[in-house]
Amino acid sequence: MYSKIVEIYEQIEATTKRLEMTDLLVRLIKETPKEDIDRIVYLTAGILYPDFMGIELGVAEKLGIKAIAEVSGKPDHLVEEDYKRTGDLGITAEKFSSGKRQATLITEALTVKKIYETFDRISRATGPGSIDQKVRLLCGLLTNASGKESKYVIRTAVGQLRLGVADMTILDALAVAYGGGKEAREAFERAYNLSSDLGYVAKAAALGGLREIEKFEIAVGRPIRPMLAERLSDAKEILEKLGGTAALEYKYDGLRIQAHITANKTTLFSRRLENITSQFPDAARYMSDSLRVKNAILEGECVAVDPNTDEMLPFQAISQRRGRKHDIQEKTEEVPISLFMFDLLFLNSMDYTNHPYPERRQALAKVVRETERVKISRQTVVDNYEELDKYMAQAISDGCEGIMVKSLGADSVYKAGARGFHWIKYKREYKSEMTDTADLVAVGAFAGRGKRAGSFGALLLSSYNDKDDVFETVCKCGSGFTDDDLKKLPEALEPHRVSHKHARVKSKMIADVWFAPSFVLEVIGAEITLSPIHTCQENVIRQRSGLAIRFPRFTGNYRTDKAPEDANTSLEILEMYKAQLKKIDTQAQNV
Repeated sequence: MYSKIVEIYEQIEATTKRLEMTDLLVRLIKETPKEDIDRIVYLTAGILYPDFMGIELGVAEKLGIKAIAEVSGKPDHLVEEDYKRTGDLGITAEKFSSGKRQATLITEALTVKKIYETFDRISRATGPGSIDQKVRLLCGLLTNASGKESKYVIRTAVGQLRLGVADMTILDALAVAYGGGKEAREAFERAYNLSSDLGYVAKAAALGGLREIEKFEIAVGRPIRPMLAERLSDAKEILEKLGGTAALEYKYDGLRIQAHITANKTTLFSRRLENITSQFPDAARYMSDSLRVKNAILEGECVAVDPNTDEMLPFQAISQRRGRKHDIQEKTEEVPISLFMFDLLFLNSMDYTNHPYPERRQALAKVVRETERVKISRQTVVDNYEELDKYMAQAISDGCEGIMVKSLGADSVYKAGARGFHWIKYKREYKSEMTDTADLVAVGAFAGRGKRAGSFGALLLSSYNDKDDVFETVCKCGSGFTDDDLKKLPEALEPHRVSHKHARVKSKMIADVWFAPSFVLEVIGAEITLSPIHTCQENVIRQRSGLAIRFPRFTGNYRTDKAPEDANTSLEILEMYKAQLKKIDTQAQNV
């Protein structure tokens, strides 16, 4: 029954402790019938299907208001006024549920199957009359829902569940419930990294236990969570980290893509595993023309090029084509692209992720037939840092943002979903104090004053501690926002608003408003300093002090292409701080 799920949701929402949240999820999973487990996992994550399927509920707040009004018999404007006061349409639905029309009293208990199947029908309603159909279906659920159930039905429908349950927390719970304990977490995480589908992993575990999870395989059409790189700012340190010899590749300033190819079809996924094939039909066509394979999965960079000179353009150019549903052909001609492939993960039913990087690169070179628009990323191998810096300078002069330095060791396998020092980013901006930007996650906000009254005066921003899976505050940013930004930010951040500091947020500061870590922004600052009020790398340099970005300023770039876990890590902020100290020492010696 859905009522039992709601009871646990209420307890999850009330806790600020991640261990308690995990324990509650374990209980939820154990009490769920096996035939419902994938649905429960999806609903708890606030989705109906994995992101790569691109199926969303599509219920706007106005439709939710209309459904609440219809079931309660109250005018739309009263529901809307209450929503403006609460800021939470779920709470408004719970409040108005007590005033349901006599004819719409609860007639049958809601089941998980009923909830999920109705949401599925809502998500697939299109064309003329689809809005009325969605409202009618949503009314059907609200009619049979209790007050608490109404709250979560509406929250789920409008995409604002507010539980704050992360994918990794669900994996922890699945490992305990079906794998025998947290020691099974690695196997569950691997299965998720290879399939990008929590519901699929949960169903497999429910039916086959840990044994089924341990034999997970890659499948074309299911995107693999991308391997991530660390960042360092010194060429000598980079080579020492990789054993003295490394492969250098251009780091193109474009959109990372994962291409899934069969004899009849090419599907493209973004870094965030969204299906972007329809947005880049030219890229799919170029890949199909370049490869003649039974099936394959490759990674590469999609870069905008000047239609007149064929010179590479910065990321802002390619971002003009993201998220478009109309005028795609026009934009294709206006912003042409080239593809630079850099890795091979799967070929002709063979998994290459467990092969060392040199073997993957060799196989990539054999399978890609280079064309005018499809190339293999430029690469060289070096064993001294002078050559590394020389190659870096060449990459910059060719329009790249830096280079990727990759391990050639026997252990240089593709670690899906993991960040490590097998790949290292080396960008020119790291060679001076804070001239590089940082991608940070909004975890809180402070009320504006004066001209900013009614909006946010500043955002509390954080880096990601990937070791502890928490977000650590690094600055309070109020500069760089335009008047238009200030108008839009409350609305853009509202879906992520929570009633208290999120369980994955580590903060000494008390924000006026808290958010679940979701929204990524690009920031630049004057320097990185020690701070007693921020938690990034706290106690690492000095006891009771963390690292903070001094005089932070928003660059105007909302990193919608990045998940919160793709933001700068706390370790990267630490490395940037150390690079500053080295430069200061060098300058002092030269005086």
